[in-house]
Amino acid sequence: MFASLLLKTLILLLMAAIFISLAGGLFFLAQDKGQTRRTIYSLTVRITLSVCLFLLLLIGYMTGLLQPHSVLPAPHSAVSPAQKER
Repeated sequence: MFASLLLKTLILLLMAAIFISLAGGLFFLAQDKGQTRRTIYSLTVRITLSVCLFLLLLIGYMTGLLQPHSVLPAPHSAVSPAQKER
């Protein structure tokens, strides 16, 4: 339980860091107008963080700490005949 919570917290922190890096890249792109390499550095950091997030999601799935679930409800055909009689 603790490991699952820790993993989910790390995922949220990585997502926040990716968003901050993306916003920083946009800011540097607008402010520097191609004069410095800060935009490239910011986007490189974002790509690295995105790869780390993907690997963390993959490890979580492989270890069973993260369980995929369906967004859609179960189809009506999944109801057994015994449940229909009730």
